[in-house]
Amino acid sequence: MARSKNLVASRLRKKTKLKLAKGYRGARHRLYRIAAQTVEKGWGYAYRDRKQKKRNFRRLWITRINAACRNEGISYSRFINALHKAEISVNRKVLANLAWHDQEAFAQLVDIAKKNMEA
Repeated sequence: MARSKNLVASRLRKKTKLKLAKGYRGARHRLYRIAAQTVEKGWGYAYRDRKQKKRNFRRLWITRINAACRNEGISYSRFINALHKAEISVNRKVLANLAWHDQEAFAQLVDIAKKNMEA
C-alpha cells in the first residue's frame, strides 16, 4: 500500500507561513524553516509588546502631567494626591491630554488641587 503524505494540507500550511513572512529579507521570506521561525518569533514579540504598549503610554502620560505640574509649581505626586482628596477622578490619559492641548483647563485643575492641599 502506498504511503500517504497529506501533501495538500502540508503545502497549504507552508504557503500560509511563507505569506506571513512576506517583506522579510533574504532567506527569511524564501526558505520555509527560517521563515516559520521568524514569523513565530515575531508573534512572540507582538504578544509581548501589546502588553508593553500600555506601560509605555502610561509612562508617557505621567511624564507629560509631571512636566505640566512643574510649570504650575507643584509636583506630580502632590497633584495626584490632592486630586484624590478633592474626589476628582480623572485618569492619567485625560490629564495628559489636558496638559498637552489645553493648558488653561489643566491650570484650573492645579488650582483646585492646591486648595485641597492646604485644607
